[in-house]
Amino acid sequence: MRLRLHPHAEEEVLEAARWYEDQLKGLGFDLLTEVDHWLTVLPETPKGWPRWSGARNADPPVRRAILSRFPFAIAYQVLDDEILVLAFAHTSRRPFYWSGRQSSSPQ
Repeated sequence: MRLRLHPHAEEEVLEAARWYEDQLKGLGFDLLTEVDHWLTVLPETPKGWPRWSGARNADPPVRRAILSRFPFAIAYQVLDDEILVLAFAHTSRRPFYWSGRQSSSPQ
């Protein structure tokens, strides 16, 4: 299954990586490594993570994969022929700011 990142999602992860790198050399790289892992795993089992409760009622539903080392979740939708990554959302900031990025394509 093909994976597509919303342009804002790509910006979010790069911004977070720069911030972590400024805090401690190598930490931004660690974040990108973990994100890369998830972006490899998601296409293998796209419906393997729970629906994001509280997310705007969408069809297809928004799912989330929570990073283990960093306080971020990957918000994504499983579409007909691809996985659309909507956001790399900090788990404690601005809930559902990304909801306008959702696709309304059939599942």
